[in-house]
Amino acid sequence: MDRLFYLDHGPIHFHFRQTPETFVVEEIPLYPFAGEGEHLILKVRKRNMTTWEMIQAISERVGVKVRDIGYAGLKDKNALTYQYISLPRRYSREVERFSHGGIKIVDQTYHTNKLRMGHLRGNRFFVRLKKVSPVDGKKIDEVLKVIGREGIPNYFGYQRFGVDGRNYLLGKEIVEGERRERRRELRRLYISAYQSHLFNLWLSKRVQYSKFLKAFKAEELTEILALPKGVVQELQDQPQFFKLFPGDLMEHYPSGRLFLADNVRAESLRFSAREIAPTGLLPGMRTKRAEDLARKIEKEFDDQRIEAFGGRRYAWVFGENMEGRYRESEAWYELNFFLPKGSYATVLLEEIAHRKLKE
Repeated sequence: MDRLFYLDHGPIHFHFRQTPETFVVEEIPLYPFAGEGEHLILKVRKRNMTTWEMIQAISERVGVKVRDIGYAGLKDKNALTYQYISLPRRYSREVERFSHGGIKIVDQTYHTNKLRMGHLRGNRFFVRLKKVSPVDGKKIDEVLKVIGREGIPNYFGYQRFGVDGRNYLLGKEIVEGERRERRRELRRLYISAYQSHLFNLWLSKRVQYSKFLKAFKAEELTEILALPKGVVQELQDQPQFFKLFPGDLMEHYPSGRLFLADNVRAESLRFSAREIAPTGLLPGMRTKRAEDLARKIEKEFDDQRIEAFGGRRYAWVFGENMEGRYRESEAWYELNFFLPKGSYATVLLEEIAHRKLKE
């Protein structure tokens, strides 16, 4: 497993199987739609279908080309999901006649632009956990309070790595020249999984450092982390769990520009206030690297042989509207919460469980 939990509680036992009854996702738009324009905006509910399958079905029944359908994000297959898509307004009449067993158009409006990938604020989730004892229900209550207050590491979830979790290995073989993949889409998929794996490894290392800084005295850490005592003290003085290192690349939260963390003490206060957040590297071309001590750690997980484009990703995110309810008669625990775009609900669930949900 390439992810290290940041909380220290023991495993919490529950059963979770992702189905439309236990996992509901609702996409939250980045901005209000204009209500007018040349693009028809549909709020679509789909059940047990990937976003691609849904788009293909609409394309075939409405007569619109797949490339003319816009979307802001990809949603889980084994779930009940709500998301927005756009298509040219001239297909309004065909949309009125649309019918499909796994797809329902629940609302529509108009907008001036086609939807693009990433044009969403985030997602609202409903999750039902089963076979939860009263004791474990209380444990989940307490963990939710901590996560609601401190946030979570923004790991990539297991969905990113394929059915068997090994797509990143295929990407690594492509980068190393040991494997050829002529299909561009698969090549991009595998390399992206490898970039995500390296990000998770880096984030696990930073979580580990933060745990050390919380658990040990400064004198002990000078040897454990091989850092001067003054630097260790500066790191420990930060109020939040996830410590900022000199040279970290920060980004305004939940969106904004990148900038270098020069004064980590001052930036840590802004981080605690959820105004900014640190970012981690997705190795590749044309992306900024950290500097100073942060770069020293990051460099270990920067495969500079990757010729695909790289990027930066929030290392830490904050959930909103975290709510939990224990239903003793059914032995269920139900959660509602919001996560920013690109974050995985299953990562939050695994942090609660303190174990992998999928072998």
